[in-house]
Amino acid sequence: MNILEKKLDYLLAIYITAIVAAELLGSKFITIFGVATSVGILSLPFTFVINDIVTEVVGKERARNFVRSGLYVLAFLFLFVLIARELPPAGFYKNDEIYRNVFGNSLRIIIASLTAFAVSEFTDVYIFNAMKKKWGQKLLWLRTNLSNFLGQLIDTTVFIFIAFYLVTPAYDFQKMIVIIIPYWLLKIFFSVIETPFCYLGIRWLKSGNFESKI
Repeated sequence: MNILEKKLDYLLAIYITAIVAAELLGSKFITIFGVATSVGILSLPFTFVINDIVTEVVGKERARNFVRSGLYVLAFLFLFVLIARELPPAGFYKNDEIYRNVFGNSLRIIIASLTAFAVSEFTDVYIFNAMKKKWGQKLLWLRTNLSNFLGQLIDTTVFIFIAFYLVTPAYDFQKMIVIIIPYWLLKIFFSVIETPFCYLGIRWLKSGNFESKI
């Protein structure tokens, strides 16, 4: 295995860790700049950055493989969580109710999460690659942020609508927009401050002797 492949394995490990962290820890909400948000917002934006790093250096097909790997991991994770919640506990285990509550995502939330992840991540890779074909190696900061902004808008919109739209009459279309906009703007903030990581990641991945692909 050459140096490039080893580095891509490291990036894939970080990518999968960020996804799993967002899914398992995301049920806790915190407040940032007055916006209530899941703690998953701290890790999930790194998936978009890694998509851009991989697309920039080795091409969109490898980045799409990262997304597919993430989908497989999420599907298996949710399957194992559902099985683990339903298995009867040992007689001495007293925390089964707490365990079930912690890992108690509904089927609707699971579907929303998987759908939003797939659509947004593949869109991010597509948009970044399209801009790279048009502008070449120039304007990396603009390419990575525009693709992330649009990908995160799709992620937020798809997830919120599938997970919460008309769950109760109060969760109508107007309520969805009220939830989506500040959450998306907060993701934009994290995308901007993570831009230097994209530059560092690309430089690190290119440090071996190989030619990047489009």
